[in-house]
Amino acid sequence: MRVTCLILTCCAVASAQSVTGELKQWHDVTLTFDGPSSSESADPNPFFDYRLNVTFTTGSAKYVVPGYFAADGNAAETSAKRGNKWRVHFVPDETGAWNYSVSFRAGPEVAASLDPNEGRAVAPHGTTGTLSIASSDKTDRDHRGQGLLAYAGEHYARYRGSGKYFIQAGAQSPENFLAYAGFDDTVDHGGAGNRLRDGLHHYEPHIKDWKPGDPVWKGDRGKGIIGALNYLAGKGMNTFYTVTMNVDGDGREIYPWTSYEERARYDVSKLAQWEIVMSHMDKLGLQLMLITQEEENEQILGKMTSLRKVYYRELIARFAHHHALLWDLSEEMDRWRYYKTQDIKDICEYIKALDPWKHPIQYVQWKGELLPDDKGYGRLAGFPLFDGTAMQHDPENTHEQTRKWVDVSAKAGHKWLVGVIEINPTSSGVLPDADDYWHDVIRKKSIWGNLMAGGSGSVYFFGYKYPNSDLDMEDWRSRDHFWDLQRYAHEFFTNYLPFHQMRHADQLTSGTDDWVFAKPGEVYAIYLPEGGTAQLDLTEASGSFEVKWYDPRHGGSLQDGTVRSVASGGKRMLGEAPNQRAQDWAVLVRPATRAQTYLVKLSTPVNSKTSKVGDSIRAAMISPETLLNGYLEGELEKVSSTPGGALVLRFDRLVYKGEATLLQTELVDWVNSKGHKSVDDEERPVTLENGELRTTDSELWLDEGAELRVRLQ
Repeated sequence: MRVTCLILTCCAVASAQSVTGELKQWHDVTLTFDGPSSSESADPNPFFDYRLNVTFTTGSAKYVVPGYFAADGNAAETSAKRGNKWRVHFVPDETGAWNYSVSFRAGPEVAASLDPNEGRAVAPHGTTGTLSIASSDKTDRDHRGQGLLAYAGEHYARYRGSGKYFIQAGAQSPENFLAYAGFDDTVDHGGAGNRLRDGLHHYEPHIKDWKPGDPVWKGDRGKGIIGALNYLAGKGMNTFYTVTMNVDGDGREIYPWTSYEERARYDVSKLAQWEIVMSHMDKLGLQLMLITQEEENEQILGKMTSLRKVYYRELIARFAHHHALLWDLSEEMDRWRYYKTQDIKDICEYIKALDPWKHPIQYVQWKGELLPDDKGYGRLAGFPLFDGTAMQHDPENTHEQTRKWVDVSAKAGHKWLVGVIEINPTSSGVLPDADDYWHDVIRKKSIWGNLMAGGSGSVYFFGYKYPNSDLDMEDWRSRDHFWDLQRYAHEFFTNYLPFHQMRHADQLTSGTDDWVFAKPGEVYAIYLPEGGTAQLDLTEASGSFEVKWYDPRHGGSLQDGTVRSVASGGKRMLGEAPNQRAQDWAVLVRPATRAQTYLVKLSTPVNSKTSKVGDSIRAAMISPETLLNGYLEGELEKVSSTPGGALVLRFDRLVYKGEATLLQTELVDWVNSKGHKSVDDEERPVTLENGELRTTDSELWLDEGAELRVRLQ
C-alpha cells in the first residue's frame, strides 16, 4: 500500500491530509483530511451540518465526490465514535495527473443541499493537490482490472475499462446479508422468525473458505462473511444482493444509524466494517446490489425530506466508489402506491446528481404480472435516469415478462437492464439441492427463460419453509449444484455468444415450446426446454452454418448432434442432441467458416509449477497483419508438473479496436519461447499433442514473448 502524507494550508489553518491506497487506474484512492472535531452524537450534527465534497479533474474529465465523517479514521478497528477525520473515496478512470480541490461547508442541514455555495466555508476548504495515477496491475475477475461497471445504453451493463459486457448470476438470499454478528452494534430487534441462535448471521460453515491474506477486523472478525463471498465467487457467481436498512421490515437487524430508533446519526464503525466486506467484493468481481429500503419501511424517511437526502448521501459517499454497484430504490416499491411517478423520478434525479459514477438504478417489483403497467414499471419507460427492472414473479412468467420489458424499454428510447430478483412462491423459491437437485423448473423457465429473452441475468431467493432459507441462510453449499447450473448458462452466453448484439427471436422456429436468441444472419441460439429438435428459419441468411449443442445440465464444451451443418435459404431442421434427447439442450447455429490460423506472441509468462488452472492469459497478434494491435484473451485449461510438465492454453476472446469477439481456438504449433527455436529445442524439448504442450522435464515454462500458432475452431 502506498501512503503519502502532505501538510497543506488553507485560510491560515493547518489541515493535515493523507492519501492511501494504490495510486492506480480503477483503484480506490482514499483521501483523509483533518477537519472539525466531532462525534456521532455531537451538535452540530456531523452528518447533517457539515459537507465535504472533493472535485477531481484531468483534461475535460471532472468528478465531484462526496465525503463523510470518519471519526478517528480507523473506526473499523477501534469502534471510535469521535474524531476529526473526514474521508473521500476516488476511483480514477484515467492514468496521469489528477488535480483535486476541497469544498468543506458548515451550516444547518447543509449536507442535504446540492447547492455548492450553501453554508459557510471552514477548513479544510480550499485544500488542493495532485495525484499521479499509474495503470492497474489487476487481472481476471478483479474489478480493478475491469473498471467501473456502467449503464451503456444497452440491455447489459459494460465495464468501462475492459469493455466487456456483463450478465448477472448470483444470490438474493439472504436479503439480510449485513445482519452479521461480527459488525459493531448489530442486534436482532425481533423481525420474522428464523433459525439463527441469536437472530444474527455467523456464516460459520464458510470460515473454512477464508484464506490467509483476506481481510478481518478487530482480531479475527469477518472470517465467516468473507469466506462466504469467496465460496460464491469460486462457484462463478458475480452478483450479490443485500438490504442496507430493514427497520420494521422482515429481518429488523440492519440499519446504518446509531440505534434502531435513530434516523439522523450514523454508526461510523459499523459502516467502516461494511466497507471492508464490500471492498473484498470488488476484488472477487462481485456486483453489489444495494437495496436501500423495504416496502414495510418506505415511509419512515418521508419522501424527499432532509432525512432521506442525507441517507442517500451517506450511502453514496461511503460506498459509491465500488465498481459494480447497482442502486435498488426499494423492495416492492410499487405495492402500496406510496410513491407517485414523480416521487420516484425525484429520487432517481437526486441519486444521479450526487453519485459521481452514475451507477444504474432499479427497484424490486411486486408481482408484476398482477399490476397494470401504469402502476408499475410502465410509468417509468423512457425516463433516462431509471435503468432496470428487478422482477419478482413465478418462474413461468420469466420469459414473457423479460421479453415485454426488453421491448417496452427499447421502444421508449432508454433500454433497461431486465433482470430477475426473486422467484416465487416465497415459501420455496430455490430449494436446497437435497430437495431439488436438478432445479428443473427454475433452470428452464427462469435462468434460461430470462437469458433467452435478452435479459440481464438473475439472482435467486430461498423460501422460508426450508433450511438455509432467506433470513437464516448460513451455508450457500446447501445449493452447491444450483450455482453450477446457473454458471453453465452464464458460460454459454459469455463464451459462445456476442449476446449484447443479439435479440429474442422466438418467431424463427415453428415450435411453441422453444426459444430463440439471435443476431440474424450471423448467430442463433435455440433453447429446447424439453429436448427434441427445432426447425430454424434461415431464409434471410446466406452461406452455410454449423450446428453445435450445449448441455445446460453439465456445461462443458460444444458437442456435435445428428446434424452438423445446414444451408441457408430456407427452414432447416437442426437434428437431435448427442444424448439424453428428452432433456433440455441449447443449440448454437453459426457460420461454418474456413479454419483460420493466428500467429501470436504471449504476453503472460506461464509455468507448469507455479501457474494455476484458470489463470488469465493474453497474447498479442502478430499475424494476420489486419489484426495488429489486437490481442487474444483466455485462460489456462490444464497445468501439470507430473510426470512431466504440461500446459493447455485456451484463448476464447479476440479484442481489436476495443471490440471483443468470442471464439474457440486450439494451439497447433509452438514456435519458440525465446525467439530462437534451435535454442529452445536444445534447452527445453517440447512436444505438442492435441493442443497440449508437454515436456519430459519436471517443469515447462513459456516466457513473455513466446510465439505460438493457434487455429480458430
